[in-house]
Amino acid sequence: MNYHTTISSPLGGILLTADEDGLTGINFQAGKGAKKPPRGSVESAAPFKAAAQQIDAYFRGELKSFDLRLSPLGTAFQRSVWNALHKIPYGGTISYGELAKRLGKPTASRAVGAANGRNPLPIVVPCHRVIGGSGQLTGYYGGTHLKEFLLKLERRVKGEG
Repeated sequence: MNYHTTISSPLGGILLTADEDGLTGINFQAGKGAKKPPRGSVESAAPFKAAAQQIDAYFRGELKSFDLRLSPLGTAFQRSVWNALHKIPYGGTISYGELAKRLGKPTASRAVGAANGRNPLPIVVPCHRVIGGSGQLTGYYGGTHLKEFLLKLERRVKGEG
């Protein structure tokens, strides 16, 4: 069974999707990457109680890491990139090239970028913490303004900005 609900956030509505194993998707509804609920999924807030509470606490600056059951669909390589994203400290950033090196694939920065861009669980799997080699904010599926907002939020909470 698949489920969905929409929650409110400082960035507008966020569509949450899940299957019986855990959270499968987080999608910003304000922006070019907005998605519709999956066909055949059941609208219900109940399966998302913990996710909604934790995402709200994150936006209030009270939560730095998430404790949720996740069930993202992706290739083995994509999942390895997404797992590595959890190791980027709250409020910190890393380049695509450095992330590729950490994965033992120093020439795979483009592949790392592509996997990062397909992360179905932004915020919870912090793909917003990956930036260009010269420090510039690069693509983010909902727009770089969302990435900038998330990084500023984390830096402010850490007392860095």
